[in-house]
Amino acid sequence: MSKQKQAQLRKSVMPYAKSNTRASIIQIANTIIPFLVLWFLAYQSLAISIWLAVPCIILAAGFVVRTFIIFHDCTHMSFFQNKKANRIIGTITGIITHFAFEKWKWSHSIHHATSSNLDKRGVGDVWVMTVDEYIEASFWGRLAYRLYRNPIIMFGLGPLYLFLISNRFNRKGAKRKERINTYLINVSIVAIYALLIWAIGWQAFLIIQLPILFIAGAAGIWLFYVQHQFEDSYFENEEEWDYVKAAVDGSSYYKLPKIIEWLTGSIGYHHVHHLSPRVPNYNLEKAHESTPPLQKATTITLKTSLQSIRFRLYDEASKTFVSFKEIKERLKEPKANIQLPTRKTSIQEK
Repeated sequence: MSKQKQAQLRKSVMPYAKSNTRASIIQIANTIIPFLVLWFLAYQSLAISIWLAVPCIILAAGFVVRTFIIFHDCTHMSFFQNKKANRIIGTITGIITHFAFEKWKWSHSIHHATSSNLDKRGVGDVWVMTVDEYIEASFWGRLAYRLYRNPIIMFGLGPLYLFLISNRFNRKGAKRKERINTYLINVSIVAIYALLIWAIGWQAFLIIQLPILFIAGAAGIWLFYVQHQFEDSYFENEEEWDYVKAAVDGSSYYKLPKIIEWLTGSIGYHHVHHLSPRVPNYNLEKAHESTPPLQKATTITLKTSLQSIRFRLYDEASKTFVSFKEIKERLKEPKANIQLPTRKTSIQEK
């Protein structure tokens, strides 16, 4: 794609990069209110049977994911035109989703600026090693990577790590505004938890809240993972990396059933979102449907997306993701025979 066509493609989605205050308020209402109602119904169901609470818990988790999409748009300053409104709603939804608003805003902006850039991996994205890097890594380096990419750890322990550790502490070098925002969200969560435990008891609280957070967290990690980890996803070194190609070829269109698409705030149109992060979630589908070149993005479905679990390493030679099994023979070769491409060391490798 020529630079002229790339510029035209970005220009074609600009009309959709405008928030609609009415649409945003409606989305807050049809997301937060149902979540609170479902939480209350789950609690009331416990008096009859814990199994009766399960459907409410699962649905509530879906609305937490939808709440996160509002949070996500606020970090891009795309949910409202007013920056202060984005920060206020972003902080409130950050309390519900247990994400530190200013901290995640910082890391996610880096993710967008460096997505699919092999020389700038390590902030706000899923850890990806190339085949050559994995072969050259030490035993402990390989073990750490294999554990990280293990589905049980990524989708099982991953949510716990996000909610209890990653989002609860400030990063080194964080500015005062970012630190205070994290403290505010942490204190708010503790206060709300204390109030709920006082009102309904710790057993009922844990039975409801823990599964909601776990299901929502696992679903969120899956969505983030699968939309960049498909077989022929785009990755390039800094010299060859291109923002538009990274957006369109390095992000997928996750075609989901309508109810799931609604609950996930249309984030399946991830290629549109990466091309223009200022497009609010309720305009993503419109931008996709009105822009023919975007409809050529890699499309994955619920069924085909399951294949991404076996994609563990990026092979720069074939420009595709491969499994650990596919490089088994290469691991037997002496390391001295491996010629690594020259590049900066990623943050995870340091």
